[in-house]
Amino acid sequence: MRLHAIDAAGGKRDVWVVGHRSLGTRRWRAVAWCLLLSSQGATAEDLAACCADLDARVAELEALSAAKGVSKSILTLYGQVNQAVMAWDDGYEENAYFVTNDASRTRFGFRGKSELNADLSAIFLIEIGVRSVNSKRSDQISIRSGMDLRRAWWGAASKSFGTLQLGRAVTSLEEVTEANLAGTHRGGKYSDVEDSGLGLRLRSKSTPSLSDVAWRRLIKHTGNQPGEGDAQSGIRYISPTVAGFFASVSWGADDMWDASVEYLGDISDFTVEARVGYGRSKDASDAPSIECMAMNVAAAPNDADCQTVGGSLSIMHRPTGLYANVAGGWFEDRNVKDAPIFAGLDAEAESTFFAAEAGLQRQWFDIGPTTLFGQIYRMEGGANARLTVAAGDAINSIGADAAISSSTVTMWSAGITQDITSVDTKLYVFYRHYNADVVLAGASQIQSSEPLEDLHILMGGALVKF
Repeated sequence: MRLHAIDAAGGKRDVWVVGHRSLGTRRWRAVAWCLLLSSQGATAEDLAACCADLDARVAELEALSAAKGVSKSILTLYGQVNQAVMAWDDGYEENAYFVTNDASRTRFGFRGKSELNADLSAIFLIEIGVRSVNSKRSDQISIRSGMDLRRAWWGAASKSFGTLQLGRAVTSLEEVTEANLAGTHRGGKYSDVEDSGLGLRLRSKSTPSLSDVAWRRLIKHTGNQPGEGDAQSGIRYISPTVAGFFASVSWGADDMWDASVEYLGDISDFTVEARVGYGRSKDASDAPSIECMAMNVAAAPNDADCQTVGGSLSIMHRPTGLYANVAGGWFEDRNVKDAPIFAGLDAEAESTFFAAEAGLQRQWFDIGPTTLFGQIYRMEGGANARLTVAAGDAINSIGADAAISSSTVTMWSAGITQDITSVDTKLYVFYRHYNADVVLAGASQIQSSEPLEDLHILMGGALVKF
């Protein structure tokens, strides 16, 4: 609504009035009259009378809305962009890709909340992931890109009783092995290392031919380290936080469940974040958060049976900025030894990993804190009954179709991040060195694969949140 008012100098100017249609004619007149009075230098008494009338009308409208049960609803659009340059050297070829960094990939989402009363709210979340070039799926020959549904759930949140989520959501084990108070995991995770170039294929030292096996397939087949979960369709309950502790339990897919306990708080001059969780799956599909590696095996057709434990700890000394992170996990696939490819062979059913990061976070520049860090990682993987290494593959020295009986992946890394607090941006650059050993099983024999080239990754980029 636009009104024309005459100011003290006699000039005409526009006055805009925005309001609710249900204010009615008398209310609009009251608003307009107050604006006209203020534009022409009205006395304090005139304005007081006007405001009193307007306050009464607003109170009347609020009472009407409350009587109709109008809830307080909030819809938030959020997201981030995380793009980087990833240079790599596989021992034979050197190249560089412009990638979406899957350590915390580009995404956007909608978060909704409607307050039903002072304690209870209805909530929902929809989140879409965007990958221009996938940093953990692209290899030396092809790149992968696209969009994916990360989250889609609805639920209820109570200050007294906790939160319930139904739909595609993270499970209780998601990020249980990734506690990191320094925030360096947005560029490169110290424990979930597949995101930084492990879609690249293995290369044998004896031939320039590429293997069909990607580096990430050596890590418990899925790329997730032992003890780590993922998103899946199901139901999750998160307890209220008490003295810094909260618990979570989730169930979904055909038959998968997990549970965790987490803590975040200050102890003297230290900030501490700790996480631990356990999960079990009997789902033979690719859908569950915990993916078993043996299915359709002779002893248990169309079945699966695996379990996992994981945890992590992050401690930062606030006065100095010194910090340390440690993580570990264990995974067991009870059916893997019964897979036909391992018949009569001593295939390893368990996988374990250990990872650590140490560094210094200080605000040397006005724009935000700087973090210097170093990382180590070691995974000793059990048998992979899903992946066939063809007889002619570059790493297969058996001469017949084989499977991975066991594998070892180690990594060391060093890097730096720089936060720009005013624009919610993190700059990062880091170097990683990977090496691996693989043992194959096939034709009733077990032996080491061809010697493998090391992999070198240099990645630099920025994460910008909105």
